[in-house]
Amino acid sequence: MADLGVGQDTANTIYTESQSALAVARNLVFHARTNHIEVHYHYVVESLSAGEISLAYVPTECNLADHFTKALSCEKLEAFRKALGLLPFVD
Repeated sequence: MADLGVGQDTANTIYTESQSALAVARNLVFHARTNHIEVHYHYVVESLSAGEISLAYVPTECNLADHFTKALSCEKLEAFRKALGLLPFVD
């Protein structure tokens, strides 16, 4: 953000429903299963260590991004629609 001329006092929070991704990013110990992780992972770990970002878990049922990425039941779609403040579709 500083490169864009926008000051910021707190870290950006990245919300994810992947507990595995949180565990890998927070645990800096090398594991055999993580030796083929791509370069952008290392950037996330460096940013986390520098305090530029923070990671937070959001349960699947509370994740509003699911509205855009997964097939949903009518009830769940209606709940997400209300949470986003969208008006119902009317014929």
